Amino acid sequence: MEVKTYRAASMYEALQMVRCDLGPEAVVMQTRNVRSRRLLGLFARPHQVEVTASAGVNVPSRLPSLRPTVAAAASAGPQGLATSEGLSVLDAHAPAQPIDRPAAGATAGSRPALEGQLRGQATRLQGMVQDLCRRPDVRLRHDLPDSLFRLFTDLIDVDIDETTAGALIERVRAEAPNVELTDPVLVKSRIARIIESEISVAGPIHVMPGQHRLVALVGPTGVGKTTTIAKLAANYRLKRRLNVGLITVDTYRIAAVEQLRTYADIIDLPMQVVSTPREMRQAVRRLSGLDLILMDTAGRSPRDEIKIQELKAFLTEAGADEVHLVLSSMAGARSLEQTVDRFAAVGTTSLILTKLDEAAGLGNLLPLLQSDALPLSYLTNGQNVPDDIETAEPTRLANLILSGESSGNDW
Repeated sequence: MEVKTYRAASMYEALQMVRCDLGPEAVVMQTRNVRSRRLLGLFARPHQVEVTASAGVNVPSRLPSLRPTVAAAASAGPQGLATSEGLSVLDAHAPAQPIDRPAAGATAGSRPALEGQLRGQATRLQGMVQDLCRRPDVRLRHDLPDSLFRLFTDLIDVDIDETTAGALIERVRAEAPNVELTDPVLVKSRIARIIESEISVAGPIHVMPGQHRLVALVGPTGVGKTTTIAKLAANYRLKRRLNVGLITVDTYRIAAVEQLRTYADIIDLPMQVVSTPREMRQAVRRLSGLDLILMDTAGRSPRDEIKIQELKAFLTEAGADEVHLVLSSMAGARSLEQTVDRFAAVGTTSLILTKLDEAAGLGNLLPLLQSDALPLSYLTNGQNVPDDIETAEPTRLANLILSGESSGNDW
């Protein structure tokens, strides 16, 4: 078996090289992003996509025609992913399916038992095939036109997983007229509109002068809650001219209180430090005459049920009107969804995504946004206070996801 490695500036170019060299039936065994060596030891070259492929491996496509027959799906198996014109990609994440084997002592005298085992295997195989045919990523046809194939690889390049990218392409294929499918600009515009329609937003914190409102920020450690609190406080105090106060219960992290106190002194805000739920009631009472109270909390592991319940006790005593869950955009898609589920116990009402400027791509956010678990309130893309924060908007975020950059260049 001959295995070859190809490098190119994008996934599309790399797969085109594979197709031209090894043919449309080639199998892609591995893909990864690589950093080129520095030129003359000084200047870093841009990242490249590395694809390892072979023409000697028989791995049927995981992306057959829209109406695959049971026989065709049975021959395909769950272990491959086609990209275009039959080109397949090994799927290392596909679960292995156990197949019963005849007992070691089986003989001709046990033919009925052997036949029963074979019939059972056939029944299970048929069930596997039916499940495979129902998967969203296998309904995407392998004979994609070049414009859709290029779009599929563009989606992969911005960190959208293959299943989600395939589902988006299939939706465009089903909804767009044929004449539109050949125009890359129109197809990209349609993808952007689809993503926009799946993003739910809550808008900014609504505060009216003379009305008391308490807003808490919660989330895992290191996601930027304290900096985000400072940005919100500065904007509502300096730009909106509202009376703002701060409460912190982050007494676990070294220098966390001093960090927030420094911001409070600069912006000239009253601040209360709370260690117990009982102290929380007293702190809220002292600041009750303000328009807005922003509450900073200690980072909690989403897997620590005791700490989550402790946080819930603080929020209950505070009587928070809004609870914003703060998450880093650099976290993996599965981690983001699990964290949202775990923090739901404290009564989260909306979501803030931070560190967009540090993420290599934002496609990992798409499954979370599609789940419609929480509406988005704010996005942050830097450490500058009071800047580097904006109210979340579907069009803006869709552009950020599809461009793969926090600057949101046109996709």
